Amino acid sequence: MADTKQTKSIGEHYVCAMLARYGWAPALTRDGLARTDVLAVQTTGKRQVITVQVKTIRGVQSRASWPLGPNAQTVDAGENEWFVFVAIPHAPAEPMRCFVVPRLHVSAAVWIAHQHWLTEPGVAPGTRNTALDRARVSLAAFAGYEDRWTDMTGPATAAPVRLPAAYRQYALETRVGVPAEHPWHDVLPMWATD
Repeated sequence: MADTKQTKSIGEHYVCAMLARYGWAPALTRDGLARTDVLAVQTTGKRQVITVQVKTIRGVQSRASWPLGPNAQTVDAGENEWFVFVAIPHAPAEPMRCFVVPRLHVSAAVWIAHQHWLTEPGVAPGTRNTALDRARVSLAAFAGYEDRWTDMTGPATAAPVRLPAAYRQYALETRVGVPAEHPWHDVLPMWATD
């Protein structure tokens, strides 16, 4: 079984290295700082500051998933909050995979994925009853965000929505929707097609 502290450390340090490659000055925060594992300042152009929460798993198969509890489900406190989801391959020679996702998109994805799973047509009512605070989101849900490091140069609130097209359809259904406190509750944005 993999050491979870080691897995977390690998993910955070890898994200710092990648941010530095894209012109950011990253710094790891202390354990226990809610919602932020890395603070970074843009070193070129305007002095933009971003906060990054890193979630790391071992395994890169499409069925892999990240547990996303209550802290991950809250909406933005500012316009520059990001997640980077890291998938560490089992073989050290294989490349790491990173998915760069605005916090606002993550909070919507957690709700949509979980509500769809709970209420999926054809599944007997009551057979799926895991609470939202134990939700998981699959690697496939964030596939459109893979290596989107350059999205971080603009506000997270302006980044294109790259969630699966099915998620938008689910969000339009009354059985799933979007949480009342989410900015997309009243008007769902268009999803990117690239």
